[in-house]
Amino acid sequence: MSTAASHSQAQTVVVVGAGIGGLTAAALLAHRGYQVKVFDQAIVPGGCASTFKRQGFTFDVGATQVAGLEPGGIHQRIFAELGIDLPESVPCDPACAVMLPGETTPINVWRDPVKWQAERERQFPGSGPFWQLMADLFKVSWEFQGRDPVLPPRNPWDLWQLIQALRPATLITLPHAFSTVGDVLRSLGLDGDQRLKTFLDMQLKLYSQVDADETAMLYAATAMAVSQEPCGLYHLQGSMQVLSDRLVEALVRDGGSLAMRHTVTAMSVNQDRVTSVTVRNQKTNETWVEKADHVVANVTVQDLMRLLGEQAPAGYQRRVDKLSPASGAFVLYLGVDEAAVPDDCPPHLQFLYDPTGPIGENNSLFVSVSHNGDGRAPVGKATIIASSFVETQAWRGMSSEQYAQMKQQYTDEAIAKLGQYFNLDGTIVCQEAATPRTFAHFTAREAGVVGGVGMRLSTFGPFGFANRTPIRQLWLVGDSTHPGEGTAGVSYSALTVARQIAES
Repeated sequence: MSTAASHSQAQTVVVVGAGIGGLTAAALLAHRGYQVKVFDQAIVPGGCASTFKRQGFTFDVGATQVAGLEPGGIHQRIFAELGIDLPESVPCDPACAVMLPGETTPINVWRDPVKWQAERERQFPGSGPFWQLMADLFKVSWEFQGRDPVLPPRNPWDLWQLIQALRPATLITLPHAFSTVGDVLRSLGLDGDQRLKTFLDMQLKLYSQVDADETAMLYAATAMAVSQEPCGLYHLQGSMQVLSDRLVEALVRDGGSLAMRHTVTAMSVNQDRVTSVTVRNQKTNETWVEKADHVVANVTVQDLMRLLGEQAPAGYQRRVDKLSPASGAFVLYLGVDEAAVPDDCPPHLQFLYDPTGPIGENNSLFVSVSHNGDGRAPVGKATIIASSFVETQAWRGMSSEQYAQMKQQYTDEAIAKLGQYFNLDGTIVCQEAATPRTFAHFTAREAGVVGGVGMRLSTFGPFGFANRTPIRQLWLVGDSTHPGEGTAGVSYSALTVARQIAES
């Protein structure tokens, strides 16, 4: 037994939320000898990376692709520590085919770095210095991240982990620590290249929730390069659910427990230390207090404040209140005949909406398409999932009739946009749509927000929300913390918390 495990036998951990971040933290801590209990209000684990079934089709709820399965990638490292096999997958190549307005030939984001460089040179002549800077920053930042720094540091141990990860080469990132992508484009004289700016706005919003003018340059360098070898984005066999299923198996194998349909309604704090959570069984309505040595919250930072209530630290609460509004999502799920999908259709596509439509200006539709035999559709069928960021406020305070009308309007526009590429006339077998209200109901995220706090300068890296909260033994994992959204990002935050708890 390891030293960490021998010191942890009497330590109990409650994990609030069974998203990928919560399940990863729970599985790692159980494997290290902690007594772990996970509570989640949903029906199935996985959070925004779970699935649902309709008429023989399996739909990924939110996340549709995974990073970090390559050797040395975050999921590969975590699964190796847990002693479980990585799920079967295939690389996404191209990672995305981006269709700019008025154009019929896509910009293919190839997995092969040489092909991607050639594509960039052809699509954006004269932009070489920008992409070279991105590559230089990515190389240094990726090596730095691979040394497991703790960002932002909140005690001497965290700071020491950060210092140990630094190298002389890391210094090249300093001039850009306070730069956005827009700043760099202007400094290189590329701000007038509207095609390049539109492409970057579309792609970056998928990862950072904000456009090039607001996205932190150091974050963008990683987000835009992670889809190329030796990294890459992957399409899982079966569904995204297999990722959470493997983590649950490891958790239970190592003595942990998972209780679905159990809502954590509050947290208790005594002398600046979390002591317990209040849990309600949705089936029986029984409520009890679950004591814990540590509480790991796989929730948004806004929902953490709600669970703490009047016990929330005043300064922390003010910081949360000052955050820019987080985005919600409108998602359309289509089960279609195979004939609807063009030959050689890429696994992911992105289209820009008409600015006069209801979804709004500078908003794109991100589309994921199933593969033959990947377990998501019956023989001769396919799934098409199309999502777009939307403002959550627009979906509040309306009657049932108004809500149904707005939902139908968004559905009609999405189908019209998809119909410009896919053959949807008479080929749709089933369809469902999700709105911020849907995500609020099934994930319990306030207002149905998705994707974290946005990777602006004020919320990225050393300026973001730490895993170590101001309340002792209360930890935050998920897309509100470094390094941000996506299954790889939230898994890294979970690994950081597991290390911090073991150290404490």
